[in-house]
Amino acid sequence: MTRRQTWSTVAIALLCGGILVAFTDIEVNLVRWFNCGPLATQGEQQSEVCR
Repeated sequence: MTRRQTWSTVAIALLCGGILVAFTDIEVNLVRWFNCGPLATQGEQQSEVCR
């Protein structure tokens, strides 16, 4: 493996890792909104997770 291929592999791995982190954060926020948002029951909105 040449030096150029090594740097390309590292760059692609970092890009994929960044995309994974971004989508994980979006998913967590979406689930929290769904569970604690306007459609949630009063008990769910007052739960420890939603505070």
